[in-house]
Amino acid sequence: MVVVFVLVALMVLGLLGGVHWYLWRRLVRDTTAPGGWGRRVGTAAAVVLPLTTVGALVGGRSGAPFAVEQALAWPGYLWLAVLLYLTLAVLVGEAVRPLLGRWLAARDAGRAAAAPSAPAPASAPVAVLAADGGGVAGDTAASKDARPIDEAGSEQPVGGDGTAAAPTAPTRRLFVARSVALAASAAALGTVGYGAYDVLNGPALKRIRVPLAKLPRGADGYRIAVVSDIHLGPILGRAHTQRIVDTINRAQPDLVAIVGDLVDGSVADLGPAAEPLSRLRARHGSYFVTGNHEYFSGAAEWVDHVRELGVHPLENARVELPGFDLAGVNDLAGEDQEPAQGPDYERALGDRDPARASVLLAHQPVVIHDAVRYGVDLQLSGHTHGGQLWPGNYVAELANPTVAGLERYGDTQLYVTRGAGAWGPPVRVGAESDITIVTLASKQA
Repeated sequence: MVVVFVLVALMVLGLLGGVHWYLWRRLVRDTTAPGGWGRRVGTAAAVVLPLTTVGALVGGRSGAPFAVEQALAWPGYLWLAVLLYLTLAVLVGEAVRPLLGRWLAARDAGRAAAAPSAPAPASAPVAVLAADGGGVAGDTAASKDARPIDEAGSEQPVGGDGTAAAPTAPTRRLFVARSVALAASAAALGTVGYGAYDVLNGPALKRIRVPLAKLPRGADGYRIAVVSDIHLGPILGRAHTQRIVDTINRAQPDLVAIVGDLVDGSVADLGPAAEPLSRLRARHGSYFVTGNHEYFSGAAEWVDHVRELGVHPLENARVELPGFDLAGVNDLAGEDQEPAQGPDYERALGDRDPARASVLLAHQPVVIHDAVRYGVDLQLSGHTHGGQLWPGNYVAELANPTVAGLERYGDTQLYVTRGAGAWGPPVRVGAESDITIVTLASKQA
């Protein structure tokens, strides 16, 4: 197991190093003069930034002080998002680069062909110059001093009339390299800035209506606020929790369901950040099930802590509510704990009345097949973040039956929220953060 971990770690570090070397070539070496300040600053950034990313990734798992985690998280995780979109933008630039170069070459050739030819200088004035002692050599030196200098510090060739001739191929290459680098950087920074605003501004409120065949008429219109993947940690803290609580309370739901990945850290570090959860308001209370990240953060302590905050943990348990049963199972990551704390469907669902409608809280969508087997009517999940960073949604589709939204599996429906926070970079692109009000509808109404 240790050998596999080391090999994977080396592969990741090798990939990270290779991507940074490629970006350094395109964004620093190809656009700056050797020995110049731009080359030095760019090279230093290409070394320091990936180190902050590695520090952010391993800081929490290595037991580093929380203040150190916070100091590394902002630059390290934001750079990870910039790295993704900067790499994609530069790769797109590889296709644009030759086209732009050919266009510039054709434009310059056309200008050179259209320029009028300068008349040859008369010989007499040259002789006079020589006789006066100015010398041809002195005039040549003056002409050389007057030659235009390009942006790289090199002399440009001049035409017979003393004006600059068409730029040379090296000058065009420099212009193309700088243009592509500037455009790629602007695209990456703009994308990450917009995605960070989505997360830091708080999740949007979505609404969806889900009909359940067994739901009695009296429970028609019952509203569940579903929130997942809050991910309190070194970046998202108490203010983030308060925004979520305020959004939920304004919606006035009948019940709040927190379906895992509440935290990325210990109760000691993040207890104050979670405190606003105590102010959640719903007619039938708030419920919580663990996600995989709780088992990286001390799941037992967090279960006890959310209970102290007035949120009811459902550890492979069930409660009977007016009109339906609400069940919750532990996350699959609990199976790796000692003793095992994974999902137990028999304990949560085995002895219930199958004539009653049932709603299951389970962090990962992949357990939908167990829900179908136990006759669950609706499963509420998170975990996927909707992919979080495009094109991550295509990767998420490989590991999850549903990445976001409502789908049916046999007689069981599965709703997956994109989550209210973000893991790693506090950035979302193509996967807006959300809290969903799921309104249960009775077919008898």
